Amino acid sequence: MTVRAVLGIRRWRHNPLCRPTDRHEAWVALTALLVIVLAAPVVGWLCGSLTDEALQQAVRSQHAERSLTSAVVVREAPGGSLFAQDPEAAVTEDTTRTSVVADWRAPDGTVRTGTVSTASEVTTPGTRIRIWTDREGRPAMRPMDAPTAHTHAVLAGVGVAVLAGGLTEAVRRLVVWRMTLRRYARLDRAWAEVGPDWGRTGTGS
Repeated sequence: MTVRAVLGIRRWRHNPLCRPTDRHEAWVALTALLVIVLAAPVVGWLCGSLTDEALQQAVRSQHAERSLTSAVVVREAPGGSLFAQDPEAAVTEDTTRTSVVADWRAPDGTVRTGTVSTASEVTTPGTRIRIWTDREGRPAMRPMDAPTAHTHAVLAGVGVAVLAGGLTEAVRRLVVWRMTLRRYARLDRAWAEVGPDWGRTGTGS
């Protein structure tokens, strides 16, 4: 509908049957189309760029504050853990994580003991696993990597572009709906003025 209305602008300009509201609707459609085709992608690109910059900063910060540490399994632990620690395992949604009690050394040299989770299949006591810790030596989540951050930024940019396009189309429909209501209201007023004399002799109808 939008494309047909836009293409009709040139055809309607010199058409004596063209109503002003038809031209107005066509210009609204043209404006909406330009926003969707030109402005929405630009807004999405800007949002994606800003998001990528912020996420890449977060990636650098996380990698600076967290480090890989070698830990020794003491025993398996019941229950779950929030920390998926094994950085060398291919972690997916279907990966089985095992909670274990492990010992490791903090950056200051003190020995820490705590419950962590690992995707390693070998969790017998004495097994060495690698875990992420923060600057205080506490278990930490695996930091985000740059490709993952970039993917999130791209998805955010695409989402904003689609949202901007959808909002533009919604506004166009709302404006056209209001214009249609006003046109019907003017027709009703005109008919109310002419209707009672319609068909009578000498009324010019």
